[in-house]
Amino acid sequence: MPTTTIHIPEALKERIHQAASRAGTSPDAFILQAIEEKTEQETLRRDFEETANQRYTRILDTGETIAWADMRRYLEDSAKGERPVRPSARKPAP
Repeated sequence: MPTTTIHIPEALKERIHQAASRAGTSPDAFILQAIEEKTEQETLRRDFEETANQRYTRILDTGETIAWADMRRYLEDSAKGERPVRPSARKPAP
């Protein structure tokens, strides 16, 4: 595995050592896991934003959307374990 050098402020280095100790791992493994988690978080955020942009573009192109009241009811019923009919997109009334 290649090696990368980073400069860590002394106060952060101490916090890393303490956190790694509490987690039962080495500081190096702790840092590597933190980098992996942050990388995954950014990937998920990018995917979320890409999906949101695609959906917004579709709304602009078609003029169709789902009313918040309909979506909220659907989400609340789903959260209760029910299997509601998914609301369909439509053009809002003028």
